[in-house]
Amino acid sequence: MTTMIKLIGIPFDGNSSFLRGPALAPARIRQMETAGSANEFSEDGKEIAKDKSYTDLGDLSFSHHDSQAVYESIKKRITQELTTSEKIICFGGDHSVSFPIIEAHAEKYKNLNVLHLDAHPDLYDHFGNNPFSHASPFARLMEKRILKSLTQVGIRTMNTHQREQVKRFDVSVMAMNDFSFDFIKTLRAPLYVSLDIDVLDPAFAPGVSHHEPGGLSTRELIKIIQCIPVPIVGADLVEYNPTRDSHHVTAMVAYKLFKELASRMME
Repeated sequence: MTTMIKLIGIPFDGNSSFLRGPALAPARIRQMETAGSANEFSEDGKEIAKDKSYTDLGDLSFSHHDSQAVYESIKKRITQELTTSEKIICFGGDHSVSFPIIEAHAEKYKNLNVLHLDAHPDLYDHFGNNPFSHASPFARLMEKRILKSLTQVGIRTMNTHQREQVKRFDVSVMAMNDFSFDFIKTLRAPLYVSLDIDVLDPAFAPGVSHHEPGGLSTRELIKIIQCIPVPIVGADLVEYNPTRDSHHVTAMVAYKLFKELASRMME
């Protein structure tokens, strides 16, 4: 029996520290399903199509953009959607949206493990005096002690403060300067995947706010997703910025990654 996926867009980038634009991402990624240049199948042969393998619940809307209120609104909606058996994939939005999404999952799935794919650790204590910054979601989650483990892959921007945070929270880091696929064997269930598009090298995904050379190739990232050995209970795909994209290249990458994630989550 395959699992139906719920797709939810979270068009919010009010906690971005550099550029706005990720709020436009959910709609742009959805367009790629009907753009005509790709079909609806994942590489393992599953059809990832609206109303067949996933239900599109549309985008969350926000009456105001206060960070605390947005956090509470996201967490409330995700918690409501998690009362059924379907799994959820969220399109961000900046990475701050992952804090309430993952917190809601951690309340349903005890001993939740998180695989965080990103160029950045996002472990700042209070970046820019904003505790809800997109540079801080994993600091907030680890402070709450609600995750069994956090594995970060693709990191290549670690500064002194974030190295201290890694030690403080006992985070497992697979940095790009010493990358191998060995970490995949250490992943445990239940597993949530938080995928920041800038984990990819900018050559593969130019449509991100923070270009950080030296990242994963698209094929390496797909291999990681396909080789995850345990059930994935939820996922988000964040930080795609359409205002920096070229000919929808990054949108198509994001759509491809969505199909591969959905395929794994349906098992």
